[in-house]
Amino acid sequence: MSCFSFKRKEKIRKRSEFITIYNKGVKKETQHFKIAILPNNKQWSRLGITVSKKIGNAVKRNYVKRRLREYFRLHKAYLSGSFDIVITAKTGANRLKYSDICKEMNDTLSPEIVMQDNAKN
Repeated sequence: MSCFSFKRKEKIRKRSEFITIYNKGVKKETQHFKIAILPNNKQWSRLGITVSKKIGNAVKRNYVKRRLREYFRLHKAYLSGSFDIVITAKTGANRLKYSDICKEMNDTLSPEIVMQDNAKN
């Protein structure tokens, strides 16, 4: 049961870490999200989320962040390896249902795609 938790060590919190991942990571883009992925030296994957005021008020921004954290919490076991993942929400992300977010993330963050992209670098 504890594998489904979202612990403090799994969060990216420092601005310098966000910038490093943006600059050095593999970038992917979906209709509603920009994603940067960078392998890390830890035994676990970490998640950072950026939602700007362009998305809407605090309620809408928090809605998007909660849905993305929930997706990561439930699917982190499927990512093979350890990665730092930064997800930036684009306009329209606040109108997505959780199932739509899952579909978009599954298409982008499937383990085969993540491993292939990082093997190229």
